[in-house]
Amino acid sequence: MPTDSSPVLSFPHRAVAQITLHNPPVNALTRPATRRLHAVLRELARDATIRAVVLTGERVFSAGSDISEMPEMQNDGDVLARKSIFENATLDLLAELPLPTVAAIDGFALGGGLEMALCCDLVVADAGARLGLPEIDLGVIPSSGGTMRALRRVGQARAAELVLLGEPIAAETALEWGLINRVAPQGASLSVALDLARTLARKSRSAVHANKRALELAFGPSPYEPARQALPVFEEAFGSTDGREGVRAFLAKESPRFR
Repeated sequence: MPTDSSPVLSFPHRAVAQITLHNPPVNALTRPATRRLHAVLRELARDATIRAVVLTGERVFSAGSDISEMPEMQNDGDVLARKSIFENATLDLLAELPLPTVAAIDGFALGGGLEMALCCDLVVADAGARLGLPEIDLGVIPSSGGTMRALRRVGQARAAELVLLGEPIAAETALEWGLINRVAPQGASLSVALDLARTLARKSRSAVHANKRALELAFGPSPYEPARQALPVFEEAFGSTDGREGVRAFLAKESPRFR
């Protein structure tokens, strides 16, 4: 389990904040980590001295939700109340932050990790990084708006590949598809993201916020609303026989035996 300081907030450059996910070995987004991220984002939204934010992970970006938390929520049937509603609200807070945000992906961003990265305005990934929404192999669906945000970035056909096949794609493919903005040399995603953040920090804070809002309006309603509407679909899949089997098999390191 992460400590109360995970994720870690730091300030590597003047007017630039860095949020570092730190929950070894794969920076799983546990419920305590989500609460901490929510608090950090609220703090940054109120800080007039910050002009840009970088979101990264320690060694790797994030493998998404902590699967070990899931069995108890399947048994109780309360995954929405205990996890998904608050997690959706937290990622929406990231997406609607008035500050420009840059995700720096090292290693991999999978499931909820990729959902989180796609909430950022710009995404940088290391050469060799892998990105994907593999929830289908757990017998469930992306539960925090990833389907909608991927659809906005890459269109229907490629979003269908991500969510239906569940196979991670290379950073170079993600760039070609338009899922991310830059591919950095191996080990350089954070430095490239920080360079972009420094550039963004020199822009007008009010103009950046206005441009973010204008881009959002061009797509219509926020992805949060359709993501909220999809939560009952997620709950149904999560508590289904196949959802239980997918979680069981993952934790047992076995291949699932879906019906």
